[in-house]
Amino acid sequence: MKSSMRPENQSSVSQFLLLGLPIPPGQHSVFFTLFLGMYLTTVLGNLLIILLIRLDSRLHTPMYFFLSHLALTDVSFSSVTVPKMLVNMQTWQQSISYAGCISQLYFFIVFGCLDNFLLAVMAYDRYVAICHPLHYSTIMNQALCTLLVAGSWMVVCVHALFHTLLLVPLSFCANNTITHFFCELTALL
Repeated sequence: MKSSMRPENQSSVSQFLLLGLPIPPGQHSVFFTLFLGMYLTTVLGNLLIILLIRLDSRLHTPMYFFLSHLALTDVSFSSVTVPKMLVNMQTWQQSISYAGCISQLYFFIVFGCLDNFLLAVMAYDRYVAICHPLHYSTIMNQALCTLLVAGSWMVVCVHALFHTLLLVPLSFCANNTITHFFCELTALL
């Protein structure tokens, strides 16, 4: 019996085309300046939070320990996508390599999920402070705080690796256009 299916192209995609944001012609410099300003405000504000927590010994408590890790995660989360977007806006080159897209996706998932895990850890910290105030310093010691942050990192890295490894064997030969300004899981699927 003869197959009616056409033979498919087995070549692989070496890069993706990021369509990005629909910016009107002639306004790229305005949007570039706006996004650069927001990015620098985010990075410098979070780095200032980290610096102040590290310098002031009165802030060496579990709540501020978690807050400094959340600030570092926010800097990293913003730095996964925004610099590539800014470079694309300036150079008018809208492409990203396959490896760059996969690594951007991995780190986007890592830092996005880590934000959520750290917020959950901070909620647990506040729960202990409110519901068990007399035992707070015994329960929320430095070892437990470090374990909670390290555990969050481990779970999130495995979770992101799982999602990324499931995406790698997929074929992208039919369409290499992404209608976003970064490689997002739903856009690739």
